[in-house]
Amino acid sequence: MALPYRWSSTLLLAVLGAATASELQIPLISQQSPLRAGSALGKPLVNTDDLQASIKIESLLERAKDLYGIAQKSEHEFGHPTRVIGSEAHKEPVYGNLVPVANDGCDASDYPAEVTGNVAFVLRGTCSFGAKSELAGKAGAVAVVVYNYDSGELSGTLGNPTPDHVATFGLSGKDAGPIIKKLKAGEVVDSIAYIDAEVKQIQTTNIIAQTVEGDPDNCVMLGGHSDSVSEGPGINDDGSGSLTLLEVATQLTNFSVNNCVRFAWWAGEEEGLLGSDYYVEVLPEEENLKIRLFMDYDMMGSPNFAYQVYNATNAANPEGSEELRNLYLDWYADQGLNYTFIPFDGRSDYDAFIRNGIPGGGIATGAEGIKTKEEETMFGGVAGDWYDPCYHQLCDDTGNVNSTAWLVNTKLVAHSVATFAVSFDGFPERSKASMQTASEQPAKYHGHRLVL
Repeated sequence: MALPYRWSSTLLLAVLGAATASELQIPLISQQSPLRAGSALGKPLVNTDDLQASIKIESLLERAKDLYGIAQKSEHEFGHPTRVIGSEAHKEPVYGNLVPVANDGCDASDYPAEVTGNVAFVLRGTCSFGAKSELAGKAGAVAVVVYNYDSGELSGTLGNPTPDHVATFGLSGKDAGPIIKKLKAGEVVDSIAYIDAEVKQIQTTNIIAQTVEGDPDNCVMLGGHSDSVSEGPGINDDGSGSLTLLEVATQLTNFSVNNCVRFAWWAGEEEGLLGSDYYVEVLPEEENLKIRLFMDYDMMGSPNFAYQVYNATNAANPEGSEELRNLYLDWYADQGLNYTFIPFDGRSDYDAFIRNGIPGGGIATGAEGIKTKEEETMFGGVAGDWYDPCYHQLCDDTGNVNSTAWLVNTKLVAHSVATFAVSFDGFPERSKASMQTASEQPAKYHGHRLVL
């Protein structure tokens, strides 16, 4: 389990028109009067058909090659291409007996005195991994093993580190079963805990680009993450989403807009959504209300793809999330394409937005999930395999994107941008009251790691 502790700043670019500017450590706040669509730059108002038509797979693939070249610059440090933030280090192992913890290990009273100097053995659930680790550390444990309540593998994140956190490991329910039997029988189970991890402070940078035209009080916002995991170059995850944004932003410079469009490339997503969390956290209330919606684009070209839409409903999320979801559904239907729903459960950078009252949604093509037989019929590919067989691996390189899926989804991103850049007619208004309707359901994930 990672112990990320990274500060994120924001590099602001008022581009996609005529002007440029940059500032650090503050959210994007307009410093100029907006230009009216077509009034100064002599460009036609954006429309979805023309913007979609400007998207070419050849350009996307060229951008992927350039991105891989950037990843190669890390080979001297990591031994392979990667775009990860930070670096790795090593620690010494610790030893002790496994000591079962009462209940779910969410209260100090759950930890018996025998935990001191030993390894706490804790069931997943109720509270976060970070809370379990901190409570175990306060009780004197040298490490924690959190085991799953079902047979699946378990990995998670501890969030921001505290002095009481100890080395924390995840164990599948299948592997935990025999250990639980031994402990219940009164047997002693000794353990050696070794973790390869590092806690350090580094500064990362979000990149924000906004049109110089368009109403700054009604802004379309979309984002993808600029980093990869340390294991590989991350061309699909999330090079495909980042490059989709770059291509759409580039083509958008040929048009004018009625509403401002704000593009975001988030830092530190793989370490726990650090960049997007920071951005939303420091937004003043008046700036929060100017963002009409946020669209998340993470993994647009998985090799064994499915066209996936986040099942973002208004019942569980800020009003407008469902309208955005339906825009994606209508577009796929109009193209004669199948789609499937995926949980809106905190796995990507939309999380901070919906938890602060901003409608959100997005599309994806799949990560480490298993394609079903039904999905094989709907989308082709191979049932029983991961959607992205190279997810978080060295082989996530320029050969790890499906050109068909990437092009289709980039056109859909262009459609979403063009639609809202022209008008928010019929889309729910933002208000101070709407900020109180933020998604309050506990998220299973924060990024790709479990938190509960």
